[in-house]
Amino acid sequence: MRNLRILMLLNPDHTPPESLKGYSEQETILWQTGHDAITGLRANGHDVQILSVQHELQPIREMIENFKPHVVFNLLEEFHEQTGYDQNVAGYLELLRMPYTGCNPRGLVLARGKDISKKLLHYHRIPTPGFAVFPIRRAIRRPVRLEFPLIVKSLSEDSSAGIAQASVVDNDEKLKERVTFIHEQIGTAALVEQFIEGRELYVSVFGNDRVTVLPIWELEFGDMGDKAHAIATERVKYNVSYGKRRGIEQGPAKNLSAEIRDRIKNIVKRICRTLELDGYARIDFRLSPDGTPYFLEANPNPDIAAGEVFAQSAAQEGIEYPDLLDRIVALGLRRAKMVRTA
Repeated sequence: MRNLRILMLLNPDHTPPESLKGYSEQETILWQTGHDAITGLRANGHDVQILSVQHELQPIREMIENFKPHVVFNLLEEFHEQTGYDQNVAGYLELLRMPYTGCNPRGLVLARGKDISKKLLHYHRIPTPGFAVFPIRRAIRRPVRLEFPLIVKSLSEDSSAGIAQASVVDNDEKLKERVTFIHEQIGTAALVEQFIEGRELYVSVFGNDRVTVLPIWELEFGDMGDKAHAIATERVKYNVSYGKRRGIEQGPAKNLSAEIRDRIKNIVKRICRTLELDGYARIDFRLSPDGTPYFLEANPNPDIAAGEVFAQSAAQEGIEYPDLLDRIVALGLRRAKMVRTA
């Protein structure tokens, strides 16, 4: 790939300092993706300029006019401190006719709406846990069709926000307590779904009209304790010392039959088509003891830090990190070209 001018968009909390030296591993968690992407793209010979974005769109337009980037590397996870607004920034870039990396606005809307995505995929006969949505300021009454145990999540927040061991409930009293917690502490509607015992699998993909499915990854929970549920809580994902202490690791999924692997990969392609995902994404599953892969959620624009699932699964396929970044850039440029010639 020729050397390009690349404008990288990051949220302020995720914008790294010039160097991560002197910071602990825990302190660098939020900065790692930006740092790795900036370092990798510059090592590839690209001219990378960084813009922190949170409340105003005008700075994006001004940087585009002044810097004249070939492509915007979009690493925004929220706008106006709302995760649901990231699709509006992608839409703004499209209105400016500016090529950008990651998922298109429609795919972001369909995937971010967890209830919508589950309804669509259930219609297309993709296994999904039974679920119900509990809006704020509405009576909390469990539908008869939902049997315990259940898991309570935020309907719209990502990164396991609000998920803890207490999220798995086995009676109506605990259900009401946890739904109320999501309403009051997270500030969103609550998604309550059937809790699936089993293995936690992640499948990364990249591509536009045709997707490449990367090797299946697994979150292995190590020693969670006798009474703990094997779930990806906030603590599991973001507390480095806790993860090391409990032996929580991520790596290639082992002991999966060829039939299950093929089924999961086929389902992933169907999910991407149904939810209109492009660029790059990660699809999360729970694999039940009977071998059924239950769709949990789709994550467009997932974490692409060098040590995270997406990059590690690409490396397993022989795609080194610098090449992966250039492929992500190329997908953004290619999509823009396809739109203009359509």
